[in-house]
Amino acid sequence: MSKIQEELENTLKLLKIEWKEELEQYRAKTLGASITDKIKDGICWYPVQITKTRVGMGERLIIHLEKSPSTQSHSFQSGKSVALFSNASEGKQLRAGAVINSVKKNTMVLTLTGREWPDWLHDGKLGLDLQFDEASYKEMQWAMESVIKAHEGRLGQLKEILLGAVPAAISEDTKAIDVQPTLNESQEAAVALVAQAQDIAVIHGPPGTGKTTTLVEAIQHTCKRTHQVLVCAPSNAAVDLLVEKLASSGLNALRLGHPARVDDQILELTLDARISRHSSFKDLKRLRRSVDEFRKQGRKFKRNFGAAERAQRKELLAEATHAKEAAQQLEEYIIYDIFQQTQVIATTLVGAAHSSIKGMSFPVVFIDEAAQGLEPATWIPILKSHKVVMAGDHCQLPPTIKSYEAARAGLSETLFEKVIKRNPKNSQMLSLQYRMPQLIMEFPANRFYKGQLKASPSALLHQLQPEEPVMEYIDTAGSGFSEHLEKDSLSKLNTEEAKLCLKILSNLIDRLGLDQVKEQGYSIGIISPYKAQVRKINELIDEEEEFKSLRSLEDQTTIGSIDGFQGQERDIVVLSLVRSNETGEIGFLGDYRRMNVALTRAKRKLIVVGDSATLSTDTFYQEFLDFVTDKGLYKSVYEFMDF
Repeated sequence: MSKIQEELENTLKLLKIEWKEELEQYRAKTLGASITDKIKDGICWYPVQITKTRVGMGERLIIHLEKSPSTQSHSFQSGKSVALFSNASEGKQLRAGAVINSVKKNTMVLTLTGREWPDWLHDGKLGLDLQFDEASYKEMQWAMESVIKAHEGRLGQLKEILLGAVPAAISEDTKAIDVQPTLNESQEAAVALVAQAQDIAVIHGPPGTGKTTTLVEAIQHTCKRTHQVLVCAPSNAAVDLLVEKLASSGLNALRLGHPARVDDQILELTLDARISRHSSFKDLKRLRRSVDEFRKQGRKFKRNFGAAERAQRKELLAEATHAKEAAQQLEEYIIYDIFQQTQVIATTLVGAAHSSIKGMSFPVVFIDEAAQGLEPATWIPILKSHKVVMAGDHCQLPPTIKSYEAARAGLSETLFEKVIKRNPKNSQMLSLQYRMPQLIMEFPANRFYKGQLKASPSALLHQLQPEEPVMEYIDTAGSGFSEHLEKDSLSKLNTEEAKLCLKILSNLIDRLGLDQVKEQGYSIGIISPYKAQVRKINELIDEEEEFKSLRSLEDQTTIGSIDGFQGQERDIVVLSLVRSNETGEIGFLGDYRRMNVALTRAKRKLIVVGDSATLSTDTFYQEFLDFVTDKGLYKSVYEFMDF
């Protein structure tokens, strides 16, 4: 067995370990658990009330829910699968599958997965259970098995090329590529690489370098030479962002996926929406209605039910079958017609297994945020493609993996990382960033990008006020602020540091002027590596009178984990590092890529708060502390001890 085959077999083995671990974690929380236990574990909302219902795309029922306000943490997120249940029926729960559209504090919007609307929605008490998504694992397993078996054909070639056993080919055609004049030199080089690569092209896009802009340009250029391309990303949010920009650029884009997992801005680009606007849709609706009508008539109870009635029922049910077949054929034609007109088909990595594109192949697949996709998931769209273009940044956070064993054994290394290491000539780094002033960018640029990342002259103008420094580090060493464990989640928090962060932010708002902050629309991000600290900060803002001004900026403020901020930016960022202990333990702050994400979100002002005595036990953080000291960015907590 070749090294490539062994590597792929090992990846499949690790995927099964991850699958088993996530399933066991889910079962441990759900099997035999009471509703109270599940609420405590964050996988159940109960009771909930329906506040509104409406019909969405594809005639699917959208339900708005709310529950009583609570500080209880939970795992519900947009795109997750849930079961809506009712206790109206004695002895058993009535359940219906749904997908979460959005969650905000104690409110949720979800879309039912089936087209049948439950008649028990307003009976008894309703609740929500989080579901385990086993379908994604099945698709990833099937993809890995397909790659392992492929010894010939294009897939057999691609696996050898992507994993470095065979060199990737680049066309010698070096004629100029016609691109937008707004692209910089490294972006132009990336678009040219995509055009010239025969097998694989990698766009390495550090924070703020216009990776999405470059990718859109490369897709536009490719669509001039080929009828249709496939565009994918690991998350629904990343797919939606790309589709929105592609549609704005004039391309005919189609977004595959459940409407609940699609951003409202691009619902019109979904398959359901396109079907409903097709010229033959009225005929399809008429056929569907006739199916229902024939079935209803055929199933009517009649007191005198003889041979004539049986014959009539048989005829009606046969008519229903014929109408159903005709409806299916018409729907297939409509979908085929839509696909014929579409230049870009977009979906998540796992969504590339969508039944509507089963059996289709594409000359090129573009995979955005490829450094955040599990390798088995990344292979799914590659199965359908002749050439692969990946864009991402392996110096930022990798995908989340539940199994420590699988992560340590190699599942945490993405296909993007493997490709960029083994095919260096087929990658182009974007070297000019437009987000941060030089001072904010400098440490991560030197530490993660070998000093090759430069700040655009326009980024130098990103200031709140001429006299306001763009970056500060506030040292809590010696203050007595110490971390502690949140009992329910076993996550770390540091209450006094949380208060300090909010005090510093409040002072900044006062200096700038609350009205000015609102008028300028400055976006604010309060970030921490620990979810318990995020909850504590939210709690303090809601409850403490001294942070009243921050409550008035709720629409401009986002509070979340570092992981949740990847791919985002804010004008003002306050980063709470939390860790403060006598033993110098820094936990998963030891994944320096997490710090890279945190340090590169701010456009105009970055404030980092942490305990140097704890952090300095680690060489990376000692380097960071040396940097802020050398640049005159260091401040002591004692300058803020009046609160």
